[in-house]
Amino acid sequence: MKSKLLVALVATLGLTVTAFAAPATYTAEPNHTFAQFSYNHLGFSIQTSRFNTVTGTVTIDQAAKKGSADITIDTKSVDTGSNVFNGHIQSEDFLSTTQFPTATFQADQMVFKGDKPSALKGVLTLKGVSKPVTLAITHFECKKHPMSGKDVCGANAETKVKRSDFNMAKYVPNVGDEVTIAIAIEAVKAE
Repeated sequence: MKSKLLVALVATLGLTVTAFAAPATYTAEPNHTFAQFSYNHLGFSIQTSRFNTVTGTVTIDQAAKKGSADITIDTKSVDTGSNVFNGHIQSEDFLSTTQFPTATFQADQMVFKGDKPSALKGVLTLKGVSKPVTLAITHFECKKHPMSGKDVCGANAETKVKRSDFNMAKYVPNVGDEVTIAIAIEAVKAE
């Protein structure tokens, strides 16, 4: 009896290790995935706005400590809290959303610290300009979703860029050139 129990336990552990050893792809869940940006406005305040539509996938191989990401931001979904200001941010002076309706982040290198990812290195393309960017991962968790029972990974990551590097230098230095980009993502394992 004990030997059957031991065999079953070893088999179960073997399946668990195998499940984590293979690369897994996760698709961004639209209701819990957003990108925010913040900047200094004339020295009066740090303004924070967000993009309401962010899609993409993240692939993680935890055993090999590797991963990648392919994220797309709908720049027309910018939400500043003001319809007038949304239009201003979408104009040619800034995001130029008519010509560039999306921004992308494509990362081919996931950096691990211990067993968890600590950074994503890739290329941010914004307003037709592509620059290397590292997103620092400030929070990461993979587990079964308590309501759906699906495998879900979630993370928060951020980076700082200069908007002038992406052809958006209007009002610099009065309106800050440095922009903090923060992404919150919850993604469901592809079946």
